[in-house]
Amino acid sequence: MNGRRKSPIDDSEHILRNKDDVTHLLILRFQQLLSDGVLAPGTKLPSERELAANFGVARSSLRQALKVLEIMGVITQKVGDGSYLNKDASSVLAVPMEFLFLLDDTSLQELTEMRLMMEPALAAKAAERANSQHIALLRQSIVDLEQSKHDRVKLVAADILFHRAIFQASGNRLVGRLFHTIHRAMLNMIMVTSQLVDLEHTLHFHKPILDAIEQRNPELAARLMTDHLNDAQDLLLHSRDQERSRKLRDHLAASSSLHKRPAKAAPKSTGRSKAKKTPTRIHS
Repeated sequence: MNGRRKSPIDDSEHILRNKDDVTHLLILRFQQLLSDGVLAPGTKLPSERELAANFGVARSSLRQALKVLEIMGVITQKVGDGSYLNKDASSVLAVPMEFLFLLDDTSLQELTEMRLMMEPALAAKAAERANSQHIALLRQSIVDLEQSKHDRVKLVAADILFHRAIFQASGNRLVGRLFHTIHRAMLNMIMVTSQLVDLEHTLHFHKPILDAIEQRNPELAARLMTDHLNDAQDLLLHSRDQERSRKLRDHLAASSSLHKRPAKAAPKSTGRSKAKKTPTRIHS
């Protein structure tokens, strides 16, 4: 056979074969289809076979994703009939930080702290140790990212591939294993930040990091990675603060409307007041 066997690290798709990862990304896909108007709340979904073929996943992975969506209140599954989008599906999926982290126990603060402690040092090691295969994988992640316009699932896959490649390029096997321990939490984080910025924003950070690694400049690679992660942390904190402010405004608006409700009217007076009878004095 003359055909070259495809390497397991040739593209970003291989990192999505874990059932839990597929569940996360199918949820993101449903959110995108809703926001794009392709799916409308209250409508019946295509069959499992059609959905699995359309998303390019196994039916077992699809069923797990549908079950999570049902638990979240996005869909209703009717035995013998199929799955329907609930009428409030859009509102359920409108706030990603409210549901993505239900699927993982790691908090944003813990994850960002750990990434800031680790990844700049890993980027520096990658600049010292990356081989041609690692560089090819990093370049492929940039290409995948550039080609992911209007497809947030591909964008997320390319983004996590970039960071995975840096873990591997550090040359430390324990670090490579650590990635497999935390990648679900990283996937969650990237799924959120990808909805807060456009594609060019991410490329603005990834391309210089790749250049620094290719130039064998560990100090620059570490500094650029720190800038990238600080930016992601700022985005998440800003989004969280906005969500808290929105909830506070909603709460205050609800309280205000309660106070403005008219009080119950007092019973109308008949205009007739009973005169108090005074005892008649008897003069002697």
